[in-house]
Formats: sequence, C-alpha cells, structure tokens
Amino acid sequence: MCIQETKVQCMTDSIARSIGAGRFLGWRAVNAEGASGGIFICWDRRALDMLDWEEGQFTLSCRFRNIEDGNVWVFTGVYGPFTKAERNALWEEFGAIRGLWEDSWCIGGDFNITLFSRERSGQRRISSAMRNFAEIVDDLGLVDLPLQGGDFTWNGGLHNQTWARLDRFMVSSSWMDQFSGINQCRLPRPVSDHFPIMLVGGGIRRGPTPFRFENMWLKAEGFKELVRSWWQGIDVRGSASYKLATKMKEIKQKLKVWNREVFGKLESNKSAALQQVEFWDREENDRILTMEEVELKKEAKENYKKWVIMEETHWRQLSREIWLKEGDRNTGFFHRMASAHRRNNCMERVKINGEWFLEEQEIREGIANAFKELLSEDMGWKADIGSLQLDQISQEEAEMLERPFTEEEIQGALMEMNGDKAPGPDGFTLAFWQSCWDFVKEEIIEMFKEFFEHSSFLKSLNNTFLVLIPKKCGAEDLGDFRPISLLGGLYKLLAKVLANRLKRVVGKVVSNSQNAFVRGRQILDASLIANEVIDSWQKRREKGLICKLDIEKAYDSINWKFLLKVLQKMGFGSKWVGWMWSCLSSAKFSVMVNGVPAGFFPSTKGLRQGDPLSPYLFVMGMEVLDVLIRRAVEGGFLSGCNIRGGSESPLHISHLFFADDTIIFCEARKDHLTHLSWVLFWFEAASGLKINLAKSEIIPVGEVGGMEELAVELGCKVGSLPSQYLGLPLGVRNRAPYMWDGVEERVRRRLALWKRQYISKGGRVTLIKSTLASMPIYQMSIFRMPKMVARRLEKLQRDFLWGGGQMEGKTHLVNWEVVCTDKTKGGLGIRKLALLNKALLGKWIWRYASDKDNLWKQVIKVKYGQENFGWRPKKTMGAVGVGVWKEIWKESEWCWNNMFFKVGKGNTIRFWTDVWCLETALSHCFPHLFAMTVQRNATVEEMWDQNSGNGNWNLNFLRDFNDWELGLVGDFLQILRATNPLG
Repeated sequence: MCIQETKVQCMTDSIARSIGAGRFLGWRAVNAEGASGGIFICWDRRALDMLDWEEGQFTLSCRFRNIEDGNVWVFTGVYGPFTKAERNALWEEFGAIRGLWEDSWCIGGDFNITLFSRERSGQRRISSAMRNFAEIVDDLGLVDLPLQGGDFTWNGGLHNQTWARLDRFMVSSSWMDQFSGINQCRLPRPVSDHFPIMLVGGGIRRGPTPFRFENMWLKAEGFKELVRSWWQGIDVRGSASYKLATKMKEIKQKLKVWNREVFGKLESNKSAALQQVEFWDREENDRILTMEEVELKKEAKENYKKWVIMEETHWRQLSREIWLKEGDRNTGFFHRMASAHRRNNCMERVKINGEWFLEEQEIREGIANAFKELLSEDMGWKADIGSLQLDQISQEEAEMLERPFTEEEIQGALMEMNGDKAPGPDGFTLAFWQSCWDFVKEEIIEMFKEFFEHSSFLKSLNNTFLVLIPKKCGAEDLGDFRPISLLGGLYKLLAKVLANRLKRVVGKVVSNSQNAFVRGRQILDASLIANEVIDSWQKRREKGLICKLDIEKAYDSINWKFLLKVLQKMGFGSKWVGWMWSCLSSAKFSVMVNGVPAGFFPSTKGLRQGDPLSPYLFVMGMEVLDVLIRRAVEGGFLSGCNIRGGSESPLHISHLFFADDTIIFCEARKDHLTHLSWVLFWFEAASGLKINLAKSEIIPVGEVGGMEELAVELGCKVGSLPSQYLGLPLGVRNRAPYMWDGVEERVRRRLALWKRQYISKGGRVTLIKSTLASMPIYQMSIFRMPKMVARRLEKLQRDFLWGGGQMEGKTHLVNWEVVCTDKTKGGLGIRKLALLNKALLGKWIWRYASDKDNLWKQVIKVKYGQENFGWRPKKTMGAVGVGVWKEIWKESEWCWNNMFFKVGKGNTIRFWTDVWCLETALSHCFPHLFAMTVQRNATVEEMWDQNSGNGNWNLNFLRDFNDWELGLVGDFLQILRATNPLG
C-alpha cells in the first residue's frame, strides 16, 4: 500500500502499525515538510522481502523479492510537485531510479499532472508539461494501465467543479509478464479529494474457448495435402450448404486431434528444435563435424527457424496487428499486443441499465440477455412509407443484380478479403478457404447455386459471434462497448459477393447529401461542406443553428420490414429482396465475454457491423430521412443555408449524412425545431432508428438568443463552436495549432501501447509508415498542418525509430532528411508531413477537375465561382474565416502545372494554356508564338479543322513570320502534326 501526502513530519513504527497489519508489517516513509507532502509504503513481509530502498525528494522506491517465486521487482511511490522546475527534478529522479535498478518496475501515486487533455474536465489543449510527461512515460517504457470505476481520480477547484486524473499506476512490460491480468480500479472516496486506486491482478477467468483455425498450420510441411485428403475423403449427402457444414465439422475434429498428437505444443517444439541447434554447436566446438553432420546441423537450424516463424504467425494472429509483416522477428511485440487486447477487453464487472454485475456467470447471462432484448423487435405501430418517392435503379440494373453467380466472381471476392481477420463461430479463417480454394471450390460454387435457386442456405452457416470492443479506456458500462460481428467464413464470402454487386448501383438511389459508402464520395466531403456553410453564415453575419444528431444503436435498431420496403420502392427485384431477407433473418448470435461465448439467440431487427452488406443497406434506409427533410424544406417548414457568392444560382444546403452521423442546418426558429422533432419522430416510427437526444446537440452560429428554450424544443443539449464533426474540427479558425492536439494525443496513446524494444528496426519503420505517419492523414487531407505541429509529430517518429528522448539520449544514426528520402536514393521512404500535407490538399484540386457533380464541388463552384470550362475554381478572395477551401486553393498552381488533359471532344481544353500534347503547356514551350497568336483562349476543338481532308490545324497569327522565326515554327508544326486530337 502506498499513501501520498501523509502530512506526518516524523513517521514512527507505532503510527505505521496503527494501520492494523500487525507484526508482519514492513514499511518505509518519506516525511512531510510542514503540513505538506509525505509518502508512506507498507507491505506484508509474508509475501514480500525488501532487498533495498531509495528515498528521493518526490519519490520513495523499494526493491522487493516475491517470497513465493523469487521474482525481483521495484515499486516507486510518487507525490508529484506543482512547479515546472520541480517537475523536471521529478523526471530526473525517475531516470536515476531506472539507472539504479534494471528490474521490473511498478510506479504509482499522485503525479499532480494529467497525461492527456481529456483527463481533465474542460481541458481542450495539450500543455507543454503534459507533453513532457508523455515523453518521460514513453522513454521509460512504462504502460499506463486501463482505469476502471471512473474517468477521474481527483475533484476540487472552485465549487468542486474541476475533475482530473492525477493518480495512476504505470508498469514496465516485464512487470506485466510477471503479474498477469493486471488493471487498476478506482475505489469509493470517503473523505479525501482524491479517490483511492487499487492495482488488481490474478489472471483473467476463462471457460472453454471455441475452436480457432491457426494460420501457422498452413506453413507446416504437407499440411495442405493432408487437409485435401481429409476433405475429399468425406462423403456427405444433402444440400450443398449442409455438405459444407458437415465437412467443416469433421475437418475441425481431425484438426484438433492432429494438433494434439502430430503438430504438438508450439513452445515445446520450438524448445526441442533449439536444443538440437545447441547440441550441434557444442559438438562443433569439440571436434570437426562430418559432411553428414554438417547437413544435420543445417537441417536443425532450418527446423528451428520454421518453428520461430510459426510462433510469430501465431502471436501475430492473436495480436491483430496485421499491418506488420511476418518473418521480421517481432514475436515479443505481437505477444504483448495480444496481452494488451486481452487486458483492455476483459470484463471483471459490467453495468447494464444501471445495475452492476460482478460474478463471471451473471456477467455472461446479463450481457447475453441485454443483446437478446436489443436485437428483438417490439410489436408497436410502424409508420408507413408507401407515399414517399424514392429514387430507383433501372430494370437492367435490377436484372444484373440477380444474374447467376460465376466462379470468377466468387474467387475474386474471396481473394480480396483479408485472410488474417478473426474467424466466426465455425473457427475457420478466410486464409483457410483462400489456401484450399483449388479443392473446396466445387462445394462452395454449389452452395452459391443453392442460394441462387432457393434463396436460402443452412442457417448454421450464418451463426455469429458478437465481440464487444471498448469505446474508451476502462469501459465498464455496457453502452461503452461497440458490438462487432464475427461472421462464419462462408456466409461472409456470400455477403461479400452480394455487396460487390450492390455497391455498383447504390449511388443511383442514394442522394448527394449522403457521403458514406458511395463510390466517388468521401467522409471528407461532409466536413468541407459543413465548414463552408458555417463560414458563409459567419461572413454574412447571419444567425443559424447546427443540429448534430446521434442515432442510438443505429445498426442494431433498424427494422427489417422497413428495409425490405425501401428496397422494393427503389426498384430492386423480388429475388434480390428475398436474398436480403434470407441473409438478415437466418442469423443467430452468441456474445463473446472474456473469450467465452454466452447465449445463443436469433434476432428480429438490426444489421451486423462486420457484414459486408450492412453499410449499403443502412445508407439506403437513411434515404427515407433525407426525403422527409427535403419535403419539409420544400414546404417551408425547415430552412438550411443558401450558399452564394459567384455568378451561379444559390445552392441550398439543409443537411448532411455520413451513414448515421447526421447534421442539419436551419434557422434559429422555434417552429422549425418543432417541425424537425416531428420529422425525427415519424422517421423513428417507420425505421426503428431513434435519436439519442442526450448525445445530440444544437450549436448556434452567430449571436442566437434563447438557446436553452430552443434546445428544450428538440430535447437535446446546447453546444458551441469550435466543435467536431466526423472526428474533424468544425468551425475552427484555419491553422490554429490547438486544433491538432487531438491528433498528437492519439499518436501518443498509440505509442503508449507499443514499446520499441520489442519491435525490430524494420518493424518500427513499417509501423511509422502504416500507423504513426498515417494517423494525421485524415485531418491533413483537409486542413493545413502548422509547421510547429509537424515538427512535434516528426520528433515522435524519430524518437520511436531510433530511441532517444529525455531519458535515453540515443544517437540518431541517420539524418531525418535522409531517412525521409526514397528507398532508391538511400532513404527509408518515410514521408515528410509537410510534403504529404501539401499533396493531400492538392488532391482536392484534382478532384475538382475530375469529379462531375458531387455536392462538395457544387458548394465550391457556387461560393467561389469557376473558370476554364469548369476545370478549376476561381481564386478565393477576402478573409480566411473557418472555411477550408482558401487554404486548399493555395495548392492549385503546382497541381495545374502537373495535370495532363486527355483530349475527348476538345471543347473544354484550351489549345495554348492547358497541358494536352506535351509535358507542359504550348504557351510555355513556345512563348514567342503564343505572344503572336490571335487565338489565345481558343479550345482544341476550335483550332482543329475537321473539314479539310483528314483534318488540319487552323492557326492564325498577328503577322507573317520572319526568316529567323521559321525554325521555331517548324518545330511547333512538327509537334502538332504528330497529334490528331479527335481520333
């Protein structure tokens, strides 16, 4: 036990023993200075033997040996200071402790500082002190364990309105290896302004776990041929799907026996292989090996290498860190990531509808019953959508969807899926089906024929595991877990084939206000439009409201009959509607709780996150809300924002969707919000999708009075700008450094999970490219990153690659500029953030030229105007504001200088100033001739005379050419003669 701020100036044995531990109590203390400070550590001497101790100004460290197993470890109690100078002294103390002992380390106490901005109420920005703290934690290789029981550990300030997480335990990775199943829990607070924190261990309780195909088996010699013989030797009668299910069941039993009796335990096989290598090494030291023995030694090394790779494959599959390649010796990292996932996903207790469940069995039953209820449709009244007009697909498209399945289509869908993803209840990963396709394809194709003809398959193929992923660290309320469906491999393949067909036509029936799961539309489009709408309102000094709506349990709540009715109204054929019904209604669920399936129940509503069909079906269901809002706007019951500015007619923006994320723009009028509440009520009655008013908010733009009254009308809370939408800043002044604090925090949190000492250099480079450098990409794709932010993030990448920072002081072996050059030039190919940001912003200029009529392009065209036949927007004028396009437009010049036009009709390409026949514009290659032409703005079509034989160029200049100009004219004509633009 460790107590901070004891306020005891002279700790005595009698005071220490007043705790009540009797004669077995051991203790050490740092005395208080006056009425402040003091640290007290005590332990049970029957369990721990203290070997050494060290007292610092702000810390007290004890080195213990476990009586039971002899393991040695260090505990450090902390009482952190408040001032910057004293904090620096504390960081130095940590470094000194680490240098004094190299044992496993646990450190805990009141640090008097938060690690991340969300650990203090009302804190939005990352302070320099927080950055230093995060760097120290990373440099020392400490892991911040999940906190259960609450988000904060201290409460105080004016009227006790401030909450913060000042107290925590942190441990080294080696300490977690000694003590399994560790987390920290906040206890009740009887008196103090701090909550006690308890470090809890003892392992994760488990029951029998389901069968899981190990991808490492595919690397075993002769394995595929063995499975082929088993598969082809099983004779089953019945439907195609029944044959598949029966064969899988028998193969599963054979694999269990083979794994136990032939393959053996992985660790034992690796150990035996290593012993053989060591045996031959010893023999070689004593004498010269014969040629046969040299070969045996070589075989022993290859055998050991095989088991090392298999072990790495095993832990990689469990860790789910599939971005990192196998064969790179990252087994330790994969092992620790798998342990971290187990620890974060472990449920020691859970709160369901306000009631706590503590025992393992009641936790399982409570969760299973909660999801059974959630996925069961109530029999209440449902609104009819028969009178609504939805866009429809053509008859030809409907027939295309219902055509017979082909082998190429099925195999293509299978091979494009990730074989390392976690399997469903059947236990077989997609890697199994991909590897064994040549001898299992016959039965799979027959299953597709069965589904095509009868619109059904064996229901057991559609059994599903619900895996609960915590939305935040230390989640304990069931509502803070996101259910992800793990589907059976064969059903997932069927759904993928159907989804590949559906995504070709979904854009025909989904309006341009929906930005999710439609080819050519992006999540960034919605963020750009929303910020440009706010910018327009603010610059015109108009008042408005932004309604950010949260749909409660969106995927889990949507009504099936509503979805099928939507499909019918959109023109889908009866066979396709029947297929969708079969996919939805045949599913049965078990919930995975601490690795063990709980319950087995059907559902009568909802879509599964993880089913390839679900995103497309959901956005089609959301079209009903789109139609209802548009009807309200057309009737004058709702208003949006008129975008205007150029010569185009005003564009009306009333709402935006990204799947279930909904944002509505309207006037600050009570009657409009009343009508909006009716629209949302009617949509809920039709679809089953309910607005979560507790998480929804209305945000004023401009000086809007009576906000509380307006919020009551809709039943939600009041927000403010700046805010966030789809994880991106909303209504933030451009280039404000604090808007990137969230990105930096996410990078630091990810680094807190990974410890560089367990990852090879190659793995670190891969991690930087795939994750650390990619994490800012989302925000960099629409906002310009300030230089100071880029420097901070690149420092995190450098320190992770080489080691270093305040504690390690490791030399960076190669200059960062060299590291960021291309591999062909001697670098590692890590991208510089500033250049990457520039390229990502420039992509919008390319999209403006290549996209046809997406909503975001319409907004920019109307607001800023366009030129060059609509290929490019005009230069933006005026103040920057919160709109994002002004920063994007700054990249237009270099983008246009590197764009090449492929000539079609030639009526929208400038002959002289666009790049279409050379690598640069003709006006740049021949500036002298361009100065003389009378057709500076002519198009390629206008310059080409189609009526003269095979066609010819129609060139007109201000005067005749001088003799010294003829060579230049000859070069010009030679280029043109080689080009026939219209075919």
